Amino acid sequence: MKDTDTSTSLLHYSPLQQYLAEVRRYPLLTREKEARLINEYREFGNRDSGIQLILANLRLVVSIAGPYARPGMEQLDLIQEGNIGLLQALKRYDPSKGTRFGSYAAWWIRAYILRYVVANFRLVKLGTTQDQRKLFYNLKKERQKLELQGFVPDTKLLADRLSVRERDIWQMEQRLGNREIPLHQPLGNDSEQTLLDILPSAEEQIDKKLAEKELKALFRKTLREFTETLNDRERFIMTHRILSESPVTLEELGKRFGVTKERSRQLQNRIIEKLRDFAKDRIKDFGQLSF
Repeated sequence: MKDTDTSTSLLHYSPLQQYLAEVRRYPLLTREKEARLINEYREFGNRDSGIQLILANLRLVVSIAGPYARPGMEQLDLIQEGNIGLLQALKRYDPSKGTRFGSYAAWWIRAYILRYVVANFRLVKLGTTQDQRKLFYNLKKERQKLELQGFVPDTKLLADRLSVRERDIWQMEQRLGNREIPLHQPLGNDSEQTLLDILPSAEEQIDKKLAEKELKALFRKTLREFTETLNDRERFIMTHRILSESPVTLEELGKRFGVTKERSRQLQNRIIEKLRDFAKDRIKDFGQLSF
């Protein structure tokens, strides 16, 4: 029996290499064939045509996902998210708009990849709502743009340019700027003590908890009473701008009520001041609330 020649054994490909080799097997589509497949899929529900459209655009997903890969962010995971975006694009594509399917699909692919990147950027999530994810995408880009134009990109200017609240800018910058430190990491090379050992207890005293709970309940009641005193425009701003977790922008308010963006800001600030005065008259410990 002859010895097995290990030099002629098959090379082992990584899962990513195997996937890329598989993707290259599917040819790109001409404009005419793409149009025919789309028509068959949309008009007649031809599943095979839909599959051909997806397979022909898998390389597009790979090319978009590539730049986002980094340590801790596997390219195959990014590709998988991009493929979900590609499926969404196929469901929603309207050829009457005049855009090639690949151009339209690229938007959905990138959106799903970016959503995954934001959700996994750190152990502590940076963006949990659609508005936070949008701010995460645009903040660094807008800061660089302002610097190139010779402006100092302070919080107020960034908030105006991105049509968000200054508080939102500040919170996102805090999240981006803070470094994560494992709680079980030793404090020194020769120390077995960890950060967890020296952190003070986060538990509040029970009497403080109860007092804060009662105060917040009173404020919520006062808030409901205050909202009832507002007119329709003020109530909309209160509900959809001041209190909302995903507030409408000042520009959107302006369009809705036929006023300028600055006027929308003035209306918002006036409502906040009215609420302060209203609450101070009814809540003894109003100053203890983080308003």
